[in-house]
Amino acid sequence: MSSRIVDTSTVRVNPASTGIVVLDGCGIGVFDVVCLADGAARPVPGTEAMKRVEESWDAARQIAATGRVYGRSTGVGANRNEDVPTEAAAGHGLRLLRSHAGAIGAELPARQVRAMLAVRANQLLAGGAGLRPTVVTALCEALENGAYPVVNEYGSVGTGDIAALSQVGLALAGEHPWRRAETSGGLGAGASGGLGATVSGWLGAGASGGQGTGVSGGLGAEASGGLGATVPGGLRAAVSGGLGAEGSGGLGAGGVRASRRGASAQEIGAPEPQPLDNNDALALISSNALTLGQSALALHELRGLIGATQVVAALSLLAVDGSHEAYAAPVHTARPHRGSAEVARIMRELIGAADRPTPPLGRIQDPYGFRCLPQIHGPAHDAADALEAVLAVEINAAAENPLISPEDMAAYHHGGFYQAQLALGLDHFRLAITQVARLSTSRLSTLNEPAYTRLRPFLADHEAASSGVMILEYAAGAALGDLRAFSAPASLGHAVLSRGVEEQASFASLAARQTLRACDAYRLVVGCELVAAVRALRQRGLRPDPELPVGRALELAESVLDPEPADRPLTDDVTAAAALLDRFTEIWRGSES
Repeated sequence: MSSRIVDTSTVRVNPASTGIVVLDGCGIGVFDVVCLADGAARPVPGTEAMKRVEESWDAARQIAATGRVYGRSTGVGANRNEDVPTEAAAGHGLRLLRSHAGAIGAELPARQVRAMLAVRANQLLAGGAGLRPTVVTALCEALENGAYPVVNEYGSVGTGDIAALSQVGLALAGEHPWRRAETSGGLGAGASGGLGATVSGWLGAGASGGQGTGVSGGLGAEASGGLGATVPGGLRAAVSGGLGAEGSGGLGAGGVRASRRGASAQEIGAPEPQPLDNNDALALISSNALTLGQSALALHELRGLIGATQVVAALSLLAVDGSHEAYAAPVHTARPHRGSAEVARIMRELIGAADRPTPPLGRIQDPYGFRCLPQIHGPAHDAADALEAVLAVEINAAAENPLISPEDMAAYHHGGFYQAQLALGLDHFRLAITQVARLSTSRLSTLNEPAYTRLRPFLADHEAASSGVMILEYAAGAALGDLRAFSAPASLGHAVLSRGVEEQASFASLAARQTLRACDAYRLVVGCELVAAVRALRQRGLRPDPELPVGRALELAESVLDPEPADRPLTDDVTAAAALLDRFTEIWRGSES
């Protein structure tokens, strides 16, 4: 086993610089989960955390041997009052896992499953589960080797990802299949479900050594068994046989290499089978690790995309000679919402505006797409911060039911698994980002209007009745429609389950899936605006100072986007622009700091 335990009593490590994430059960965050999901860092369980796991494991066995403990000496759900006979206890755990490993739907991409494994390993190290310590090292080994269990999409209503985690449990016991993920070269951090993400890896458009986007034979092409993209920039691979399907041998979603049919667990890199019993099963599956992992991936990508959208908006502002007054420091000092004030400050940095800019000589004020940008982007950043605060608690929480407390040798039965905070945080975040995307479509409409650009309608060329980028408004509107649908509050859901014993559900799991799915549509909306903004700047011959962040953004976009103004299909343009947004995120983060 290659995972080792290190002394973390004095040192916290940065995965971006060291390639290590120390799992200590109390201090990892969203970025750590993303790094582990992408194979950009390896997990190392901390010394003190492993001691907690061992103490909890010893205490749990003693408590279960002398009293009734839910799921260990009793059934679960409506069977909670049914005792497990002593002679049947050894097999109770596996029966529980087998009966609950009934997740349905499509196989999840490697990236999402790996995020789940990372979260669950860290939660176990918080010391409340009472699970055998070798399970923690087995999860870390799987993450390091690139192995991940087959996990299907549906099975949770936000009160525990018991179906998905039961599949993990059966895989750990040697009764469920494993796959192998290609983690060398980068799976693309900051993308949901393997969506094209970082430009330093092989997915990014214009990246050194990358495959590029929107080019013949590249990520924009659809091919059975290859990388064929079904959405922009190779954002989600379509592979014959399905995601991670056995026997394809090609690249599945997110750069996932499917395991060969008949390959042994050892060849795939799976850990040795674990002897799970009645003291292990419920302790492993009493968690929302999948929902939390998916939420972390979605938040990381969308937070970066919100920042990239501001860089695109800055280009659009230059293209229409927009006023800087909406970003003036006095405006936001007078109404001091933290997120809005920070967005205004970053906009001044991007375009080189003064804190107290002089009024423009032309228009008195701009359309809302420019004038209200701080008031709409700001709340989205605030929502991201609020969601990250919830995730910081949950990723490091000992929320298992029952909670094993070695200090007083007790098993506390409770409802700490209920994910109301997470469901509400995700719903809030999606509503906020949908407003940001909607504002992007407003700016796109302004870019098509000669009164603002002094160019032909729809940024068309000189030919009579040319349509230019007219179709982008329709395409962006269609993608925005998906975003609106994904923004429906999942927390409005309701379920009464297990013979009425569990009469409420948070549906945080649905909220996490909807947030992941929002990533694709959001990219496309803003990609449409970027194509139009760059065309407008080219046609007007406007060149911002290359030392300014917005100047660097334009140079980058012009190096990727086709300059041909004649009427032609714009699919590849939007594909390339959508992939380019990750580079714009880097520019935004430079201004943020």
